[in-house]
Amino acid sequence: MKDNMSLIDRRDFGALALLLGTRARRLSAAVGIEETLRAGVRSRAIPLAAAMVATASKTLYEGAVGKRDSSSGIDVTADSLFRIASMTKPVTATAAMQLVEQGKLALDEPVSKHLPQFGSLQVLEGFDKATNKPILRPARKPVLLRHLLTHTSGLVYENWDAALVKYLAQSAPVDPDTGRPVHPLMFEPGTRWEYGTNMDWTGRLVEAVSGLTLEEYFQRNILRPLGMNDTSFLVPADRSDRLVNVWQRQPDGSLKENPRTPFVAPKSFNGGGGLNSTPRDYVRFMQMILRRGSASDGQKVLQPKTVDMMTSIQTGSLSCGKLKSVKPENSSDVDFHPGFTDGFGFGFLINSQAYDGGRSAGSLAWAGIRNTFFWIDPKRGLCATLMMQFYPFCDKEAMGLLHDFERSVYAA
Repeated sequence: MKDNMSLIDRRDFGALALLLGTRARRLSAAVGIEETLRAGVRSRAIPLAAAMVATASKTLYEGAVGKRDSSSGIDVTADSLFRIASMTKPVTATAAMQLVEQGKLALDEPVSKHLPQFGSLQVLEGFDKATNKPILRPARKPVLLRHLLTHTSGLVYENWDAALVKYLAQSAPVDPDTGRPVHPLMFEPGTRWEYGTNMDWTGRLVEAVSGLTLEEYFQRNILRPLGMNDTSFLVPADRSDRLVNVWQRQPDGSLKENPRTPFVAPKSFNGGGGLNSTPRDYVRFMQMILRRGSASDGQKVLQPKTVDMMTSIQTGSLSCGKLKSVKPENSSDVDFHPGFTDGFGFGFLINSQAYDGGRSAGSLAWAGIRNTFFWIDPKRGLCATLMMQFYPFCDKEAMGLLHDFERSVYAA
C-alpha cells in the first residue's frame, strides 16, 4: 500500500509540475505580449490601444494601454467601446450567408431581384477629353451577391479611387433612402477586386429580405446568440463613458484629439461600417468562426459548410488587399502583405502565404478605418484583435504596432 501511495504521489506531483509549468509558460507569454504592446504604444506615441488573443474556447491574453480621452483619466480596457467601422463587414457577410442557408438569398442571383436600383447600374469608362464629362455605359453583367461579398462588383470607395472622386465632384444623383450620391461601377462586375461600398448594399439586401432593420437582424441572429452584448450600431447613455475618443494625424505628424461629443444615433444602419464593439465582444465573433459556426453553448450561427465557403478564397487569381490612397488624411496606402498576392473570401481577406513570423497561410483578416484590426488563424486555432482609434488608416505607426504585436503573439 505504501509503495502504491508513493506511486500515486509521484504521478500527482508530475501532473502538478506539468500544470504549473504550462501556466508559467502562459504567464511568460502574456508578459511578453504585454511588454510589446506597452512599449509599442509608448515609442510610437499612439494614444491608446486594446488587444486580445484567444483560442476557440479560451482567452490567452488581454490588455489595454492609454486613457479613454486626454482629460477624463478613465483607463482603456478590453471592455472599452471602439468604433470598429469596416470590422462590421464580416458580421454583415455572416447575416447574408445565414439568409443563403435559408434559401432567401442566392450567391449567384442578381441583386436587382431584391434591390431594383441595381437593375440600371452604369459603368464609368472615363471622362470626355473636351468636356471632362463622365462617359457612362450600361453594365453588361448583373451584380451578384457573390460580387458584393468579395468586393468584385465595381462599387468602390472614394478614399482609394481617383476616378470616383472626380465623378463625385460633378453632379451625381442622390439615393433618396440614404441621401448619399449614387456611385457608378468602376469596372465590369467580376473582373477586378477593389474595396468599396459592397457591404453597405449587402446590409440593405439583408433588410429587404428579412423585413428587419440591420440592428434588429444582427441582435436576434448573431450578436445575442454569441453573447456580444456590447456590440451595436447604438450606444446607450449608460455605456457612453466606455466609448473611446478618436484622434487625427496632422500635417506636422502629431495626433490631434477630436472633441468629445454625445453619441448621435444613425438614421439608418450601414452594413459596411457603423458597429461599436469591444475587444472582448469581437473575440466572441472570431471564436465562432474558429468553431466553424457554433456559439460557445453549441448554438449554430452558421453551418460548417457555410464557414468553409466564407473562409476559402473566392476571387481566383485576382490580387486583393492593396489600395492606393487618394485621400491621405483618411487612409495611407494599403498593402497588408507586401510582395504577396492575397485573395478574398466572403467577408475576409485571406493570405495564401504565411506572414513572416506571424499568421499561417489561409488566415482571415480585415480592419476598420480608425485602425482596428483582427486576424483569425484556423491552422493554429488562434484569433487576435488590436484596436486603436485614430486616422489615417494604415498609418505607419499603427501598422508598426500591429506587426510587433503579431510577432509577439506567435513568438509566445
